[in-house]
Amino acid sequence: MTKLTFLGTGTSQGVPVISCDCDVCSSADPRDKRLRSSALIESNGVSILVDAGPDFRQQLLRAQVKQLNGILLTHEHKDHTGGLDDVRALNYTSGQPVDVYAEVRVQQALKREYAYAFAEEKYPGVPEFNLITIDENPFTIKGVTVLPIRALHHRLPVLGFRIGRIAYITDASYIDSREKEKLHNLDILTLNVIRRTPHLSHFSLPEALALAEELQPKQLYLSHLSHQIERHAELAATLPHNVAPAYDGLTVFSHT
Repeated sequence: MTKLTFLGTGTSQGVPVISCDCDVCSSADPRDKRLRSSALIESNGVSILVDAGPDFRQQLLRAQVKQLNGILLTHEHKDHTGGLDDVRALNYTSGQPVDVYAEVRVQQALKREYAYAFAEEKYPGVPEFNLITIDENPFTIKGVTVLPIRALHHRLPVLGFRIGRIAYITDASYIDSREKEKLHNLDILTLNVIRRTPHLSHFSLPEALALAEELQPKQLYLSHLSHQIERHAELAATLPHNVAPAYDGLTVFSHT
């Protein structure tokens, strides 16, 4: 059994957006309170985090996460890497660096952003990362196979990930036919949807629905949702039976 917990389902600004009083940002429905996108995948006792944005600390405390066997980074943008300083707590309790799986380009960005963590003479207590290079080829984390999915975020190459029959893709606007072959026979597919109308670097709702129609997962969840799409309850009422907006704290399972 593989378990997916949505730790955050919002876009780069989160929802509500600072200083905005639109219907979505002022909603009283807790499902409309969206931290920056991140997910926890648990399989065979192995805990894997996908992305560690600025809300990392809050998300791990809320989900009562005690240990991580690895962090997968989809790309280097701040809303997906901005919380990595807080791995210090995990370093302290485990006595070990945290394994961070990322492409070479993303690692270079981390070394710039967190230069103090990679300095020759480190200040005591800085976060400890063990950077592990990945690409489109499968790899394992403590016996759990991870299959990367190449996508484009406008022109920026990003990675989604498949573990078992669960696939999680965020910040994508295009997936080519070869990579789509990796996304068949899924129980659960997560896709980013920022709004209904076209967007330069993210799937729109019609694009995500068309992709799901092509791939035929048993269930599609929509994440990385912005305040430019309607509130959770209103959005859910318009979707096909096997499509749902994810929300922070939602947990779903693949039993195969």
